[in-house]
Amino acid sequence: MRRILLLVLIVLAPIVVLAAMIVADRTFGGAGRGYSYVVKVDLPPPGSLAGLPKIEGPMDASRPLVVIDAGHGGKDPGAGTGDLKEKALTLSLALALRDELVKQGGVRVALTRSDDTYVTLEERPAIARKLGADLFISIHADSTDGDGSAMGATVYTLSDKGSNQVAEKFAARENAADQINGVRITGQSDTVNAILVDLSQRETQDASSQFAGLILREGHAAMPFKYLTPESAAFAVLKSPDVPSVLFESGYINNTDDVARLTSPGGRQAFAAALAQSIKIFFARTSVLKK
Repeated sequence: MRRILLLVLIVLAPIVVLAAMIVADRTFGGAGRGYSYVVKVDLPPPGSLAGLPKIEGPMDASRPLVVIDAGHGGKDPGAGTGDLKEKALTLSLALALRDELVKQGGVRVALTRSDDTYVTLEERPAIARKLGADLFISIHADSTDGDGSAMGATVYTLSDKGSNQVAEKFAARENAADQINGVRITGQSDTVNAILVDLSQRETQDASSQFAGLILREGHAAMPFKYLTPESAAFAVLKSPDVPSVLFESGYINNTDDVARLTSPGGRQAFAAALAQSIKIFFARTSVLKK
């Protein structure tokens, strides 16, 4: 009997000690013993713009929004074999244009990058779409393998070939099953989706061409242009189906005159003023057309 009682005590003793420790801890111990085991994180509401660039300018959301894209960045230096790299030149021009638009007021502005950050080609127009941009401008600088005699700026819009190719691909993507220009395409067939995207792109391309023409008209007195009419090509950054977009080659980075113009304070200001004026006229025209 004694042996049985001893065995029972041996078995029960650890349980009793453990129970006592738990009771003591809950009675006398502080909650968490000074540590916080629960971390509260305030999540952004659905549909918020978390992680996207800051929008500057008027707080009025009804004001038009232009997204300025400084080409290249980070591990992608762009053109330039010397100390001056395209990524630095395009950023300085993008910042000058942003500052001019903010100073003039009436237009909201966002940058795809505001420092030496690498942004993929796909992310650049995607940022504009997610922000609900009314206009997208991608700034670059050209380069040639020749003697550096080529000079002047060029304005590009999306070519018809690029538009037709991207319409089908865009409609097939998962994020295309949302809406284009306010028209929902969820539940439609792939063929109907492609048609809706193509129709939207035709309207967008027309607006892009109008804006490109304004840049040439308003900028000819402030800077030299290589071509006096808008050019077109299948640039990846221009393939947004519902945001008017242009790619602005500001000049040749291996041309001494272009570099001197684009790196001088006066040259950057002339560039910013000309494009800001083009943007203001474009939005004034489109707001009238929408009424």
